[in-house]
Amino acid sequence: MLNLSIIIPVFNESNYLERVLQDLEKYFNSSDTEIIFVNDGSTDGSKELIENYLSKGTSTSNIKLINFEKNKGKGKAVRDGIKESSGKYILLQDADLELDLKDSNELYEIIKSNDEIKCIFGSRYLSGKLKKNNYFFNQLVAKLNSIIFNLLFSQSLSDIHCGLKVLHRDVIDKLNLKLNDFGLEIELASQIVRNNFFIYEYGVSYYFRTKQEGKKITWFDGVKSYYYLFKVRFIDNHIAINLSIIYSSLYMAYAGSYFGLGLGKTLFIITYFVIGLFVGLKNKLLTSSIIFLFIYLGSFIGKGWGKGLAVILFFILGIYFASKIKIFINKKTNNFFVNHLF
Repeated sequence: MLNLSIIIPVFNESNYLERVLQDLEKYFNSSDTEIIFVNDGSTDGSKELIENYLSKGTSTSNIKLINFEKNKGKGKAVRDGIKESSGKYILLQDADLELDLKDSNELYEIIKSNDEIKCIFGSRYLSGKLKKNNYFFNQLVAKLNSIIFNLLFSQSLSDIHCGLKVLHRDVIDKLNLKLNDFGLEIELASQIVRNNFFIYEYGVSYYFRTKQEGKKITWFDGVKSYYYLFKVRFIDNHIAINLSIIYSSLYMAYAGSYFGLGLGKTLFIITYFVIGLFVGLKNKLLTSSIIFLFIYLGSFIGKGWGKGLAVILFFILGIYFASKIKIFINKKTNNFFVNHLF
């Protein structure tokens, strides 16, 4: 097995590939390294430029070229690159030079020298390294998405969208990536967390490109990122969890109906519905039923706002008793079916 596989998706990057190849020779020109370029349907001569470089045979590294006749997206390019890789470590690197290959080498040196680190992400917001970025909105969206991801997965990451990542083969073997576009970054981070790997971060330089300079990601990709955040947290789960999410969101919406009038009531129902999504993530069907039972009992107490406050109190009591019962059941049995009910 080689020590390192570098996967580089390429889509119309002919203006930058010569520099990328020079930097690869400078930082990764080693016989224990393979470099996998995935030409994602480029029409600007990127494929021919890489083929011309390969024909010279000047690199010590093992270099491969995977070619897509049509553009299929970064996610698909990375997946196919991973399938062809054989390294102990996988380094994901963009071909647009927004991220410096010198930093890529630093991440690789860190992870290979510490057996406890299985996954390390570059972060554009952690260090005092050189940066070029005057697009406030893009940075705002990237940071907001990281905050939302952290809330959904109880993490503390600063930059889930950074394209520079180094993963141990143990991590790669646990992944089941499916998205074809830039949603890859969100899907990748979510699956790493779900498989209980800790994500380390390391500050990197960043040189933002404009659309005229070849920037590929658009505002529409930004909108889709919110769908992907919802998908990886509330849809890509075991069926038992998804059933619990649906069940919990519905009875919490019912609890919200005890508050307000008109538009106010509608806002309470929506708010409680969202709370129910998170309740469903933490509780299976039977423990959710216990919480629902307490809410239902609370609905018989008081009138108006008093009834609403009683519902909240009984909801908190339901959460408490459900957690205690779940802990008790899980200690008593490891039965797969029972654990998916509690």
